[in-house]
Amino acid sequence: MAHRPIITLTTDFGTNDHFVGAMKGVILDIVPDAEIVDICHAVQAFDVLDGALAISQAYSYFPSRTVHVVVVDPGVGTARRPILASSEKYHFVAPDNGVLSLVYAREEGMRVRHITAEHYFLQPVSNTFHARDIFAPVAAYLAKEVDSHKFGEEVEDYVKFTAPKPKMVEANRLRGVVLKVDRFGNLITNITPQDVPALFGGAANGFKILVGSREITEMRAAYAEGSPGQVFGILGSMGFLEIAANRAAASQLTGAGKGSEISVVLGGGVAAGA
Repeated sequence: MAHRPIITLTTDFGTNDHFVGAMKGVILDIVPDAEIVDICHAVQAFDVLDGALAISQAYSYFPSRTVHVVVVDPGVGTARRPILASSEKYHFVAPDNGVLSLVYAREEGMRVRHITAEHYFLQPVSNTFHARDIFAPVAAYLAKEVDSHKFGEEVEDYVKFTAPKPKMVEANRLRGVVLKVDRFGNLITNITPQDVPALFGGAANGFKILVGSREITEMRAAYAEGSPGQVFGILGSMGFLEIAANRAAASQLTGAGKGSEISVVLGGGVAAGA
């Protein structure tokens, strides 16, 4: 059976406007047999880090040769470049604003090209809708197996950033930050088992997690293990410490949100990881 081309879409466009539908129309006009998968259109508006988190958590579950389109583009119409980044298995089409930073961190040997081949664009190109006029058609031609080198020259000065890392501020105190709040109200932090293994391995003695208005002293293995109204810590599927509640929004119960500080304080002489 012939491989059916797959193109994914990750944007901050939402679903109330025509933007996503227009992108899909452009793609299907060029490659009618494409399978278009919506990863997420609820990335926080203009939030490049939120977009980077979304694509980094999903891209690797797709088959080889999938083309991932990622458009969180507050600089649309400016001098920021459209780029094509290619790994061994995938292509990524996006603005050059760091939205692929967490993919760069996970994938070795990425090759990044400045997309300059305008004959692949939808004409005329709108200054406010490059997702439709540049990113969608380029993705479609990639899905038709046009060679990546035909879209532009390789660059090495592409934009990338490092996600915030937790820091030891005292001998037994690790300070992190809430990276995002998911739709269930869970607070997803930047703290991993590598940062504080005792917390996740059950060896912590008398730990407490401080976030918002709450002091949390319990870790759970599943959301349903928490008592009603109890706020607890859990290792979430993204690989980070989450602050959660059973069938309730931890964000409301704690008064914390994206960007809020979170601290893990360990007792009993247990040290955090390197």
